[in-house]
Amino acid sequence: MDSYQSSGENGAATIIAEGVKVEGNFVSRGNILIDGEVKGSIKTDQDLRIGEKAKVTANVVATNVLISGELQGNLKVNGTLELSPTAKIYGDIEAKVFVVAAGAMITGKCLMGAEVARVVETSVRDSVRERKSAILKADEA
Repeated sequence: MDSYQSSGENGAATIIAEGVKVEGNFVSRGNILIDGEVKGSIKTDQDLRIGEKAKVTANVVATNVLISGELQGNLKVNGTLELSPTAKIYGDIEAKVFVVAAGAMITGKCLMGAEVARVVETSVRDSVRERKSAILKADEA
């Protein structure tokens, strides 16, 4: 498999247009926009956008990711992962922030940062305690 590197200097982005099929390992310092087909691996220090008609078979590492198309592979997102209603993910997800629109499909495991998980767990625990307290007060009245 070939390896491709993009410097991403001066705001330049790597664009794989609709109708284009590529295979290889992509490493970029800039943004990557995919509307075609990619097989291999993708790593960028910036953002990745997978368009609605795109089909990607790759493990992905990026800072922020917006997916509207199909991805078969694992995702590691250091920032925000956003799935649009047309997104289809077949693989495991690790993300600091995860936004899912109604209609998006995920087949795989999802892990969020330990600190985020702790905040969610505490919030749920507090909510359950508040409900139990309200029920007990209602029973006493």
